[in-house]
Amino acid sequence: MESGPAVFAGTVFALFGAVLLLWTGARLLHREPVAHGVGPAASAALATVFGVLFLVLGVWCFTRI
Repeated sequence: MESGPAVFAGTVFALFGAVLLLWTGARLLHREPVAHGVGPAASAALATVFGVLFLVLGVWCFTRI
């Protein structure tokens, strides 16, 4: 009964992190800006860090089941 919220949170975090990494990779592959008004290296690095962070957080939630 208590594993329901952990499964939901893990799924949301893992999906968001994976999609953020895929989106960032696609933007970099097409040499388009990741965020407007920010330096290209800084925005790509920040988006990658947060994508990995959310993916790790999702996996951590799954280990709590």
